[in-house]
This record gives sequence, structure tokens and C-alpha cells, in this order.
Amino acid sequence: IQNSAYCFSCRHFSLPNTPPSVFTLGFSHWKKAMYKDGGFKVHEKSEGHVNAMFAWGEHKKAIVTDCSIHDALNEVYNKKVQENRKYIKTVAEVLLLTATQNIAQRGHHETEEADNRGNFLESLEIIANVIQNEILECLANMVREEIIQEVNESEVFSVITDETKDLKKKEQFSLVLRYYYNGAVHESFLDFQQATRLDAEGIKDKIIHCFERYGLECRSNLVGQGYDGASVMSGKHSGVAARIKTDAKHAVYVMYYARGLLTQLDLSFVGLLATFRMLLGDAKVLSDTLQSPSLDLAMAVDLVSALKDSFQGYTSETFVDNLWKSIVDTATKCNIAIENAEKKRSQKVNSRLGGSVITSTLGQRKCNDGDKDSFRRTIFYPIVDTILGELDRRFSKDNCEIMRGIQALDPKSTCFLQEEAVVHLGEIYESDSEDLSHELHQKRRLLQRKQQSGIPNLSGIVDLAVFLEPHKDVFHKFFHLCKKAIALPVSSTACECSFSALNLIKTHLRTTMTDDRLSNLGVLSIEARRAKSLDMDRFIKLFATNHQNRRIHLV
Repeated sequence: IQNSAYCFSCRHFSLPNTPPSVFTLGFSHWKKAMYKDGGFKVHEKSEGHVNAMFAWGEHKKAIVTDCSIHDALNEVYNKKVQENRKYIKTVAEVLLLTATQNIAQRGHHETEEADNRGNFLESLEIIANVIQNEILECLANMVREEIIQEVNESEVFSVITDETKDLKKKEQFSLVLRYYYNGAVHESFLDFQQATRLDAEGIKDKIIHCFERYGLECRSNLVGQGYDGASVMSGKHSGVAARIKTDAKHAVYVMYYARGLLTQLDLSFVGLLATFRMLLGDAKVLSDTLQSPSLDLAMAVDLVSALKDSFQGYTSETFVDNLWKSIVDTATKCNIAIENAEKKRSQKVNSRLGGSVITSTLGQRKCNDGDKDSFRRTIFYPIVDTILGELDRRFSKDNCEIMRGIQALDPKSTCFLQEEAVVHLGEIYESDSEDLSHELHQKRRLLQRKQQSGIPNLSGIVDLAVFLEPHKDVFHKFFHLCKKAIALPVSSTACECSFSALNLIKTHLRTTMTDDRLSNLGVLSIEARRAKSLDMDRFIKLFATNHQNRRIHLV
């Protein structure tokens, strides 16, 4: 009602049985408003108003108390969330430490009564195995994400795979990715995969499945494959390399250089000792160099060519004379009897048998003083020929064209930036020949200007790629070709290093671990540098999201 006054407490908080008053219906007798026996003062003292005011006060208290309880509950909840996050973070840091140091987490007995429940439980007192595996998986996937991101930014990569048996005689494949990123060559371990099938199709499926699992585009970005020379891997028509190439047509197969390049030759004593001391001494320099992750095929070709030139020079008369003298001197110092072949009676052969009699056992390697010509023909020359043939086999005819193209990208090569070789290499990878040719001419001019300004000479393809990277939009085809050349595998050293870690992780006391746990521990151990630099706050967010635990995840 207009021009009327109302009592707020009586209208909203009157007790149910209280009769209505003028202050609930509307007070408009303004002359009596301030009377001592009427109006506001009488209503103020009335029982109904007093009860309404009390009810209103209780309502306000309830509101305040309710807010306080809500705030208090929120404060306790947030405090609990922070404690849980700190707890999970501590758990993760302990697991990360034990994983990167190759320390076993679990004990033989983990019951409360056990004297030693393992490094992990003794450090944290109590934790569930399921949570352990979830944390390890989350940490390992964070490392893998960093590797995959680098590979995707690089756009091109190669795969290197090798196989070994663990302590339970399971065949474990090590998967390593090689790529160019941020001015350097990287060989990053990605996964251990148990090989349930050892045929070419089974191994190929494992590798392709791994690519798909981690979101790697192999059809267009896989440019190289590095495996050993076993027929199941290297078979021309049905090997793993050939099968993968049906899906990834640019994935060139390169037989890698294992550490025992020459160890399968059946060697004898003294003469062979002196021979291989010289030959393997020179080959060791090449073998050690080939194990560097930063090595590219162009440098490998140069090193092998230099070694082949050296070995071919060993066939001279002077070299063989000096070598034979050192053999005789060594035998003399070791008190080994030296017989003179010229003084020995020759064996008589029946004239009717002609040249059909074999006078020595098959594979005999006996060297006598005065039998230098026999040593040269039956031992030294065959060994040198075998080594040269093995080097030619490793750098097979199928890869020669690619290697010539890669040599043309090497600033130290005599054929550096030779147009025919570079363009042909680009054609193998389906680069536009005309665009590549134009970029090549501009690249020559740019290098000439830079050299005139006094920049140091480039020492390899990696230096060339680093030099090109600021201008990669201008030299897009040429820079992309350099990255492919760098990504091609040269050795299996990274896989062999992963096998060393495998032996430390899966010991005799840890043979029951699952394959997923083994792979996750392998990533954290082998890629320890990446693992130790993980953002643990980001880990908490990822773990809380994956685990769907409200006590960890703040809302």
C-alpha cells in the first residue's frame, strides 16, 4: 500500500500462530506514529515483534555460521589437496631417483613384518604397487612426449632397432629414434618391445605399432632404417626393411656398424697376431668414430674410403717384408721354434695321382721362416681382401647413390654442392628438382659472401644445417634434404647402450616385472637427463587428470 510503513521482521519472520498487525498489513496513521501509547513504540514492545526480531537474528546467525562452515570446509579440502599433491610429488621424486639410478624399488618381501621392504617402501613407509606403476607410466610418458615433440618439429627421423635376450630369455627389441633438432643430432630411446614373433612380419608389426602408439607419422617422415645384417631384417624382398618400405617408401635401409665389425674371422697365432695388430689397429679408429651419435654418412664414407686406401697399400712387397720380419722377431722373442721350410723334406707324391693330392689339412695356418710367399698368398692377402669386401658390403651398391648425394652435402668433400649429386639425392626423396637447383645456386652465393666476410669454414653436414636454419624458409628444400641426410642411421650404439640399461633394470631379483614397467623404467633410466628436468608441477596435473582423483585435482 502506498504511503504506508511495514515491519520487515514481522512480515518475514513472524511465528506461524502470530496474528497479523498493522505493521504487517501496512501502517499509515502517521499522527499516532510517535505516541507513547501507540505507533512504533507500542509495536516495538509487542510480543509478536520481539519474537520476529529474535527469529530474524537467528536467521542472520545461521547465514554467517553456514558461510563459516563452508569456508572452513573449503579450507580443509584445499589443504588436503595440497598435502596429497605434495605426497604424490614426493612419491614421484623417489621413483624418479630410483629409476634414473637403476635402483630396485621393490623388496623381496614387502609385508609390515619384513625387515627390509625394499628401497621404495622403506623411503615412504607405505605405497600401493598400482600407484607406483601409474606414476612411472606418467613420468615415462612425459619424457616420451618431449622426444615425440622434437621429432615432429624436426619432421624427419630414422629408426634404429636391435634385439637381445633378458634374464628370462625373452626377446627384447630396443627402439631408438635418430633426428636433427636444435642444431644437433639426437638418438633418443623410445621403448622396449617384447618380440613374441621373430619373423619379418611380426617384427615389422611391432615397429609400426610403436609408431602408431606414439603418434609418429612414418609414411612421409621416416627416412631411414638401421638394423643388423641378419636376413630377417635385411632381406631384399621379404625382410623387415623391405616390408616397412612398402608403407614408408623413403625409409632407406642402412646396415649399421656394430662394435664387433671384424671379430668373426678365424685367426691363428703369431703370424695372425702381428697381421691383425696392424689391420685392426687402423680399423679401431674407424670403429670408434662410427659409434658417435653425431656422425653422419658423409663422414663415414670418407673414413671408410681412407681405410680402404690404407689396406690396399698394405699389399706392397715392402709392407709384407716388414710384416714378415716382425712375425719372425716376435716368434724368436717368445721362444717359439722356427722351422726353415726350405730344409724340410718335401713329401713324395705318386706320379699317377698328378695334382689330385691335398698335402695339408683344410684351413691350416702354419707359417715357417722362409715361407713368406705362402704367408702372403694364404693368409695375408685373403684377410685384406675379406676386410675390403666387408667394407664394400656394408656400403652396398644400393646405397652408393645416396651416399654420393650425402657427400655432396659435406662441406669438407671435394664434391661439395655438386648439383648432379644433390639433385639426384633430392629426387630419391621426391623433392622438386627445379626448386632444389635454384636453391643450390643461391646457397653457393650465400656461402661465398659469408666466407668473404670471414666466417669459419663449415666442418660437416650438421654445421651446414645449423648455418641454414635461420634461412630455412628461403632454402626450404635444401634444408629439408640436409635434415634427412643427418637423420640416416650410422651405428647401433644407442641400442647397445639401452641393452646395458636393460641388464641393470631387469636383474635376477627383478625378473617378474611386467613389460610395460620395464619399458617405462628403461625410458627414465636411459633418458635420465630429460627425466631429471621434468616439471613436477605439470606431472601432478597430468597424474591428477589421468587418475581422476578429486583429492589431488583442484577444481
